[in-house]
Amino acid sequence: MPRPTALVVHQVSRPVGAPTAADFAFLEERVPALAEGQALVENIYQSVDPYMREEMDEGGWALHAPLEGRTLGRVVESRGSALPLGALVFHRKAWRTHSVVGPGEATVLPDFAGVPLSAHLSVLGGTGLSAWVGLTRIARLQPGETIFISAAAGGVGSAAGQLARLLGAGRIVGSAGSAAKVEHLTERLGFDAAFDYHDAPIADRLREAAPGGLDVYLDNVGGDHLEGAIDALRDHGRIAWCGAVAQYNHLQDPPAAPRNLYDVVGKSLRLEGFLVRNHLDARPELYDFLVPHLRSGAVVPDETVVQGFENVVDAFLGMLRGANTGKMIVQLSEAP
Repeated sequence: MPRPTALVVHQVSRPVGAPTAADFAFLEERVPALAEGQALVENIYQSVDPYMREEMDEGGWALHAPLEGRTLGRVVESRGSALPLGALVFHRKAWRTHSVVGPGEATVLPDFAGVPLSAHLSVLGGTGLSAWVGLTRIARLQPGETIFISAAAGGVGSAAGQLARLLGAGRIVGSAGSAAKVEHLTERLGFDAAFDYHDAPIADRLREAAPGGLDVYLDNVGGDHLEGAIDALRDHGRIAWCGAVAQYNHLQDPPAAPRNLYDVVGKSLRLEGFLVRNHLDARPELYDFLVPHLRSGAVVPDETVVQGFENVVDAFLGMLRGANTGKMIVQLSEAP
């Protein structure tokens, strides 16, 4: 009996500046026969994330080869008890309709009744875990404190805003790229104040939104956002640096450091960067804290879901342009 085929995406060129669809190619590949312990996964959801832009440059993803990324799928063929037929699993062999995984390459998802499967890529996935780690382990947000979150309408930012509220933040301020996203933050996600970063210098907007100053900044942008936050932070404030989307398309010519960087010394601020992959042990903490709120409806996963594998490149490029609110996810096949 012939083996099934899978549709896959490869990167075929290195972008200069912003990537385009021409940097990718869709291919068809025959699925190999399974070795002992392997499973064939029909992929259901794939995440597209800002960090992938860095992977497109030299030293990242190999050209003309399979790409990686966070993916959820269903086991449709198995030669191992660790990945049983029908199991819903998480793995990183993304950008394809079907993936062959071994027991060390896929994890069977916990069964949280009443929680949508896609949440394992948004608030319960690496996106939510980044927000959780940034708030609890790096910034150590305390009840009553004022926090500023940049790129607040994106995946990490929207999760961080909801988590900050549950953790007892006194005032939550966010930046976003349009008036519609600002309204989304204040009307749907519970931010106390938000602003369009195009409208005025960040420092000026923060003085208006947080006249008493900031205690914590969760940075997803870098650049002028970091400079503005340093200006607004009170003495002994904390910065958890998660991402720098402002410079991902300019890695060969990054923006200058914030002009007020030495104020980190003058104000006794603490600035710490982190990679979520170094904090995977925090996932049980996130589950224990957040799953009850998801079941009660107090937290709703903030997601933009694009339908169809044929649109995975467009979804990735759209995410880089800010076309999404919340986590950008591509649905490849029918969810259970």
